[in-house]
Amino acid sequence: MNNNKDTNPFDKLSGSAILENPKVILWVFLSVSFIAIIVAKLKVAGVGLFLALLFGGVFIYIVFKNPIIGFFTAIAYNFVVLGIGRYITGLPLGFGIDGLILLTILAIIFSKFRDRVDWSPAYRDITILAAVWLGYFILQIGNPEARMIEPWIAGRGIGFYFFFFIVLTFMLINTNKRLDAFLYVWGAFSILATFKGIVQMVFGVDAAEQAWLDRGGAVTHVLFGKLRVFSFFSDAGQFGGNQGYAGVVFLIYSMAKKGIPKIFFITVGVLGLYGMLISGTRGSIAVPFAGFMTFFVLRKNIKIISAGFISVALIFIFFKYTMIANSNAQIRRMRTGFDPNNPSLLVRKANQEILKGYLASRPIGGGIGHAGDKAQRFLPNAFLSHVATDSWYVMIWAEMGIVGLFMHLGILFYVIGMASFKVMFRIRDPNTKFKMSALISGMAGVMLASYGNAVLGGMPTSLLFYSSMAIMSNPQIFEEPIIEEEKTELIKKLN
Repeated sequence: MNNNKDTNPFDKLSGSAILENPKVILWVFLSVSFIAIIVAKLKVAGVGLFLALLFGGVFIYIVFKNPIIGFFTAIAYNFVVLGIGRYITGLPLGFGIDGLILLTILAIIFSKFRDRVDWSPAYRDITILAAVWLGYFILQIGNPEARMIEPWIAGRGIGFYFFFFIVLTFMLINTNKRLDAFLYVWGAFSILATFKGIVQMVFGVDAAEQAWLDRGGAVTHVLFGKLRVFSFFSDAGQFGGNQGYAGVVFLIYSMAKKGIPKIFFITVGVLGLYGMLISGTRGSIAVPFAGFMTFFVLRKNIKIISAGFISVALIFIFFKYTMIANSNAQIRRMRTGFDPNNPSLLVRKANQEILKGYLASRPIGGGIGHAGDKAQRFLPNAFLSHVATDSWYVMIWAEMGIVGLFMHLGILFYVIGMASFKVMFRIRDPNTKFKMSALISGMAGVMLASYGNAVLGGMPTSLLFYSSMAIMSNPQIFEEPIIEEEKTELIKKLN
């Protein structure tokens, strides 16, 4: 009987010696011949197909070895997919997110192929709530007001992305190192977004972006001859809201860091707020207002809360009651957001009154994807297609009814309430408090801003938001290693 001890390691074939095997030579010959035929027949397209298959195969292998790569790739792709759509038309690029989610789930399963996957980290109350929400979303297929399935498919992120990103975050973001990595990926693309916005503001838009403006984008993005900067996002509203979100999260998160990481987080935060400003989006200013006010309350310190309230009050007075820096187009537009008689605000209120009458007899709404401007490509003559929703909550109300709106708000307030309670009364580690406070404050800011714009459900905010909800719902997993380390250090000192 052979045994490992009798095996001579030098008897194993390796490197070029493998080519002495006729079967290997045959496989290499067939593979090279196949590639040569493809390239010869399809020419440039063949080369592209070969490279795509090569890199695709390598990427899939990497993700299956380390599933979190798929998660981070989805976050990165989530930032740029809509911008890429301006340069590459006719391809269903949005389904790339679906593909990455599916690939990451398969990678988790196959990484434990010989063992049963332990899904227990995802067994949380927020997962149950997300599953209930997904169930309601799926039942919307049978909504009697829904005219076709295509809008429902286009709006799949409302239900499917929410549930699956909650699960993936619980499964993969389970250490402080991974949490920081999540923020580094977010921060890197946030910096790129602001730089892209600055290029648009200083040098103007490129040909593809101009074509997008010419197809109708200019109506809302060129006001009085001034461009509302949109970077590589879907629109200026999403750009401003998301960058304000980054500003709040990263400036607060920086308080848990030292050295170069601290500088990085502060840089992302400052550039985020600057990006928010140059977007010219009035509603986005709600993000830092609500975000920093939430942070002051979470600190449970009267002096900090007082100083915070005074700072926010001064900023409010600056925009509401002064004309300082009014020569700046961005500040001038932000200032109009504090005017209760602003024509845009009055139009929104009028639209909400119209929806109120329409939805009075429709408690489950008019159907996923059936409301607002986005519905016009599917249902150009439908009633809801010609009533602007603007607000994220108004859109949920219009499409999923008062039942859906109450469910949605209930989930959001439950998550932010429970997370805030844990930070204020359960978490002991100061750095973990800062990290969770950053995510909670960002969530509060996006929730308020989404009253005026559909910030929450758009890319890239939605996936960042859903992931943050999962992270802040399980803060103890990030605190426990630190507490254990402190206990170990204390025992060493006592001994």
